Amino acid sequence: MNAVSTQRRYRSVFISDVHLGTRGCKADFLLDFLRVVESDNLYLVGDIVDGWRLRKHWYWPQSHNDVLQKLLRKARKGVNVVFIPGNHDEFARSYTDHEFGAVKVMFEATHVAADGRTYLVMHGDQFDGVIQYAKWLAHLGDWAYTTALALNHWFNVARKRLGLPYWSLSKYLKHKVKNAVSFIADFENAMAEVARQRGVDGIVCGHIHHAEIRDVDGILYCNDGDWVESCTALVEHFDGRMEILDWTILRTFDPLGAYEHARTQPSGPVTVPEATRPEPAPVENTQACASSSFPMLGRLRSMVSSARS
Repeated sequence: MNAVSTQRRYRSVFISDVHLGTRGCKADFLLDFLRVVESDNLYLVGDIVDGWRLRKHWYWPQSHNDVLQKLLRKARKGVNVVFIPGNHDEFARSYTDHEFGAVKVMFEATHVAADGRTYLVMHGDQFDGVIQYAKWLAHLGDWAYTTALALNHWFNVARKRLGLPYWSLSKYLKHKVKNAVSFIADFENAMAEVARQRGVDGIVCGHIHHAEIRDVDGILYCNDGDWVESCTALVEHFDGRMEILDWTILRTFDPLGAYEHARTQPSGPVTVPEATRPEPAPVENTQACASSSFPMLGRLRSMVSSARS
């Protein structure tokens, strides 16, 4: 990775859909982002850890550990770090309204920007009908998405040998397939309507892996994208202005090389400093809770395996 010449500083940073625990996660890119970018507020807007995939197959290389350590370090140094679990890390929703290692766990949050505008911050899966009413179909879609990423890798291996640039199959499908385009538009409109009902000026979310800022009938809709394909983040400048950062473009990184690197990484245990392991909050499944002394980050394997499907 290329050397860092200057640090970037923003008032707030929003990231989501990192999917730690999967081979598609661009953990090295995110680590570079977290080292270069400083902020007063850092919102983790869901699907930071992919419990769905970890329950099926344990994959946890050192780079994924390093991401967790970096996030905890930022919180210890005074950054306001807020974790809002999504559907893939829903196991952490039992611990909302608690702090772990100075990281606040919340179901949703209200962010007041520097210009006075208020934003509702949530992952967004609550307004995805497939997640709410046909979870088996959501798991099937997750499998299909993972398969598409693997196919996309080998397709781009061939393109690279032919001297052609990287090309994302899933991004193409999102923009060209009629049903996918309709789903994205419906999701954006639904999220904007939620913000309107709550009496806020805008909404920040993730979930659909499609970074965008647009005005929806007077509501500023902001989606921070993902760290599986696009490697994007939403940032708030000190004047309140919102912007999407595309880290692969800003840092000229190679997504194909990152995926190839991830495929060869050995898996290992999750390690979290002892000082960041408070007692977990009480939940319905007390037996599972007793086996996990740090619900959000530490001893992640036992948490994921004991979470309800």
